[in-house]
Amino acid sequence: MTGVAGESTGELLPVPDGSAQPGKPKKEREGGRLVLFVVLLLAVLLAGGYVAAYAVAGDKVPRGTTVAGVAIGGKTPQAAAQALEDGLADRVAEPVLVAVGSESRELAPAELGLSVDYVASVSEAGGQRTWDPQRLWDYYTGGEDLDPVVRLDEGKLERVLDDLDAAYGTKAKNGAISFDTGRAVVTEPQVGQALDKEGAADLFREAWLADVEQAAVTLRLDDIAPGIDSADVQQAMDTFANPALSGPVTLVFGGSPVELSPRDYAPALRLKPVDGTLVPALKKKAITALVDAGITSEAPVDATVALVNGKPKVIPAKPGVSYEPEAVTDLFLDLVQQPEGSRSAEVEATVAEPEFTTKDAKALKIKEQVSTFTTYYPPAEYRDINIGRAAELITGTVLKPGETFSLNDTVGERTEANGFTTGFVIQNGIFKEDLGGGVSQMATTTFNAAYFAGLEDVEHKAHSVYIDRYPVGREATVAWGAVDLRFANNTPYGILIDAVVIPSAGRSQGTVTVTMYSTKYWDITSSTGDRYNFTSPGTQTMSGPDCVPNQGYGGFDIDVKRYIRRVGDPTLLETENLFTRYIPSDTVICKP
Repeated sequence: MTGVAGESTGELLPVPDGSAQPGKPKKEREGGRLVLFVVLLLAVLLAGGYVAAYAVAGDKVPRGTTVAGVAIGGKTPQAAAQALEDGLADRVAEPVLVAVGSESRELAPAELGLSVDYVASVSEAGGQRTWDPQRLWDYYTGGEDLDPVVRLDEGKLERVLDDLDAAYGTKAKNGAISFDTGRAVVTEPQVGQALDKEGAADLFREAWLADVEQAAVTLRLDDIAPGIDSADVQQAMDTFANPALSGPVTLVFGGSPVELSPRDYAPALRLKPVDGTLVPALKKKAITALVDAGITSEAPVDATVALVNGKPKVIPAKPGVSYEPEAVTDLFLDLVQQPEGSRSAEVEATVAEPEFTTKDAKALKIKEQVSTFTTYYPPAEYRDINIGRAAELITGTVLKPGETFSLNDTVGERTEANGFTTGFVIQNGIFKEDLGGGVSQMATTTFNAAYFAGLEDVEHKAHSVYIDRYPVGREATVAWGAVDLRFANNTPYGILIDAVVIPSAGRSQGTVTVTMYSTKYWDITSSTGDRYNFTSPGTQTMSGPDCVPNQGYGGFDIDVKRYIRRVGDPTLLETENLFTRYIPSDTVICKP
């Protein structure tokens, strides 16, 4: 076989062409195997040591480790967490001193939402099982002092910060202008202060459990500028407030002008803050109420005459005006900013004139007292109520020339709904209880006032029996639906009727006064004749809950004469005779 010559001690090894060549010595191959064995042996020894180190370290915290000064090194996670909780028990309960400006207060950590996560703190310190060589190295060579893992409930902290802001901060106050009666009142702006909450959570986390005597956090108050400052206020004064109050404003509705003075309309003005400026506005209800006081919405109001401070005064008519409130408010805001001479404008409206005008009311010539009459009544609550209610309904009545007054029409039916109560009335000479008892006192007083004013007696009826507190033969009674008191205005002037009641409550008697106002036209005198045709009372024995005992007295006839003359003329124009027949008032004996 062909080969290649090698060293004398070598072997022939195969060559690519199939021939042999010399190989390595046998001794060298054996040395390589030894090295490999040693390396494998060392690897096994190292692996065993690593496993042993892992087994010893386990999941314990690196030796020498402290958290917030509490030693937890070499402990299992559970034991370390317990040790940390026990070691921090006193410190985590200590309050945190919170300073805001020059003020401070102590707050419990739980109130702030602060807490320690003991398990996470131990885990962060290395208390866990792992094959990581670095972790094993740390276990045997560790010893750091670490911070605990602090949890913060941001919701709780936010509530505390809000409370602190409310307690120590101040709200910025916008400058403002308000309007009083005819003047503008300035409210100066004020800078506010608000708690700086930015980064507060980090401050509390860092300060709590720090190595100091007491945890303390200082929070800052920042200045807050008002939205409306002094310059904005001055601009509003110059451009609106001062011009608005410079003079009256006139709104014209058809032919009816309504002049509003600054004193009247100032409270209806507003300056409201909008995007950093004071913008003019109106209290719409207030300004339309002022306008409506000078006109009457929808329906016109007739002129009339009323007593003002004890004297007759014409109350002007008001046209009926229908208008849209926006037509007034939009126009008004423009007018108040105009200079003198340009502060009047026509308002788009529908105007209806009253039927009885102010001129008509003045033509009534109701100027003076033409008669008055007063009667008195014994104390009784039902009389105070019923007579007082009748007076409310009668007073203020105006009779035009030729008109007839009806007490029943004016007062209405005597019902509880109409303000009346039950009292004593007379029926067929016997006293009984019924609604409206006592109203005849008002009828008698009104009749006498009309009698001495010279007014025409259209209808009146005296009581069936004589009541000694009334003027004999010159009195009147009424009953709803049966008996009325009516008299006509037989003068060329108007008549204003005023009725006043002074209640009997707390007094020895009540007082009723009825007064007629007009221009004096008649001159009236009166005489009362002697009583005649006397009759004696009978006796009636009655029973039942409606029986009212009575000591009877006799009846009689009487004549009263009224002499009518014109004012300033002694000529007797007419003599009227009032004949009255009073029946006896029977004695009534009530039996069960």
